[in-house]
Amino acid sequence: MKCKIFTVLITVILTTLSLTTHAANWSKTQLHINRGVFDHPFTKQKAMTDVISLQHASTNNYGSVFFFVDYLDDDVVDGFNDKDFYSEGYATFSGKALFDWQYNFWRLKDIGFVIGYNAAGDAKVLKYLPGIKLSWDIPGFDFLTTTATAYFDDSAGIRQGGAPQTNNTFMLDLAWGYPYSLGAQKFYFTGHAEYIGSRRNEIGVYINDWILAQMAFQWDLGHAIATTSNTLLLGVEWQVWRNKMGTSHNESATQLHIVWTF
Repeated sequence: MKCKIFTVLITVILTTLSLTTHAANWSKTQLHINRGVFDHPFTKQKAMTDVISLQHASTNNYGSVFFFVDYLDDDVVDGFNDKDFYSEGYATFSGKALFDWQYNFWRLKDIGFVIGYNAAGDAKVLKYLPGIKLSWDIPGFDFLTTTATAYFDDSAGIRQGGAPQTNNTFMLDLAWGYPYSLGAQKFYFTGHAEYIGSRRNEIGVYINDWILAQMAFQWDLGHAIATTSNTLLLGVEWQVWRNKMGTSHNESATQLHIVWTF
């Protein structure tokens, strides 16, 4: 199963690099470093967690690509140091770019067809997320999108030493990026909020639906100290869970947030 997960990741990364090299209209790759205390929803332990994330977004002649790969390092989980990875990736094919669709509904900018994945290492989790993304032209926002996808489970399951497989369900997501200034200082407010439907796992346990919101408040430190905008950002990321990972546990956690744009 880990081989399957790594194959998916390598395929996504190589495809992204190929599209970016040959047909990119815009591209951004960032290294994120986050540090904060999180609750383990199953053991109820708290752990200081470092998350190092490689994140890439780009547009091309066919649509857009977004993916990230997280390396997570918890100081205590069941008394042991725990390291793992988690990744998500989404390719969106633009209706306007491919079919020259024109839209007359409010501020709708584009309708895209999405193919996505979610993957976790130790838990041997792999999900596929095909669906539709709506892009909106809202004044002041760099981007504002709403996405609806299926949430198909292709995880290894208990027999192969992973987390239990679950029934299929659906996901709704809102994502945004909003730049603003206060005096001479530049800031950026970005993030997403997702809703994933309830389901049951392979041993019959009910998995609650959940809401996860991750919001980053970023100060453009590069602009402040060296007049080089959008290269080094410092801020706080706020993570809010309702029914974290399908349990009944709720969480609100803040992290130190550093971003370096390549």
